[in-house]
Amino acid sequence: MIHKLFTWPLDTVITVGEKVKEEMDKELYDLDHIQKKLAHVQMLYEMGDITEEEFDEQEEELLARFRIAKEKEQEEIED
Repeated sequence: MIHKLFTWPLDTVITVGEKVKEEMDKELYDLDHIQKKLAHVQMLYEMGDITEEEFDEQEEELLARFRIAKEKEQEEIED
């Protein structure tokens, strides 16, 4: 019982940290989210709200995240 009193704050921090990591991974590597961001960046470029250079940078980053997400998805399927 006393052991739980002392480790409870640490357990809580670990649990919160794990949840934050899950949410970050979801945002960074969720295929639907990435596809929506790609479409949004394309729209901003077509409307003239961002330059071609900005578009290229954002598209490159999103495509890299998309590739990683597909690899993660494939690993999950194989497991």
